[in-house]
Amino acid sequence: MRPAFAVGLVFAGCCSNVIFLELLARKHPGCGNIVTFAQFLFIAVEGFLFEADLGRKRPAIPIRYYAVMVTMFFTVSVVNNYALNLNIAMPLHMIFRSGSLIANMILGIIILKKRYSIFKYTSIALVSVGIFVCTFMSAKQVTSQSSSAENDGFQAFAWWLLGIGALTFALLMSARMGIFQETLYKQFGKHSKEALFYNHALPLPGFIFLASDIYDHAVLFNNSELYRVPVVGVTVPVMWFYLLMNVITQYVCIRGVFILTTECASLTVTLVVTLRKFVSLIFSILYFQNPFTLWHWLGTLFVFIGTLMYTEVWNTLGTTKGQPQKEEKKN
Repeated sequence: MRPAFAVGLVFAGCCSNVIFLELLARKHPGCGNIVTFAQFLFIAVEGFLFEADLGRKRPAIPIRYYAVMVTMFFTVSVVNNYALNLNIAMPLHMIFRSGSLIANMILGIIILKKRYSIFKYTSIALVSVGIFVCTFMSAKQVTSQSSSAENDGFQAFAWWLLGIGALTFALLMSARMGIFQETLYKQFGKHSKEALFYNHALPLPGFIFLASDIYDHAVLFNNSELYRVPVVGVTVPVMWFYLLMNVITQYVCIRGVFILTTECASLTVTLVVTLRKFVSLIFSILYFQNPFTLWHWLGTLFVFIGTLMYTEVWNTLGTTKGQPQKEEKKN
């Protein structure tokens, strides 16, 4: 497949996925578990049919390593989605998750003993400042919106702090998972599609512990207003339609990223994903009219400039095609 097609999948799938996730979260903020379960189930079934060959194909990477990776992946997915139930607005959610470079750098220094250039440390500082500005301004909004009742205001702010803690934990756990996955690929070779299947199939039994919450939201979804699906003409509860579209677009998004990693350099993949996040953020603000001040815009600008600096995109544009990129130094 051509890289342009993969880029199209990433933008179409990931951007539309954010739209349907926000439609779900606005109606039922605590629906993260049923969304995560539906996404995992769909990708696991698809992988079982086409990647695992109905269970007949042996994995290239031993299952015990996948078990460790899956524990981290499951935790990150659940915590990220549940954070939406803790007074975390979708724009802040996206901005905070854009700070993954910070977590990757910190854990890379601690675990892999990596050393980086001053240019990259500067870029991470910009990202950190951007996230801090957006987080601080969101905290003021949460406090002011709940100032009518002191107890309610304190409770809302406490839940918001818990949401920030959840996002921070998920960010660090995701970075740790990336390092673990990197070491596995070095040892056993790159098997991204296989990893995608096992990362979604093995955690499915864990949703038993969330069964009550998933069932409660399934009932709420059943009781939502009816919606006539275009083209097919079928009438279904609108929340189930949003969930179906979220699952499909999530699959398109993940597949697009997977194709892109096989067609392009990692720098290009990072740049495409970063630009996709920016487009999603802008659309969320404009379409859903999320509160976004001048300080939020400034913080967002810092985050994305810092991310582009980290990928050294300007240096890349000035070099000839095929010239090797400068790698991080290791001890």
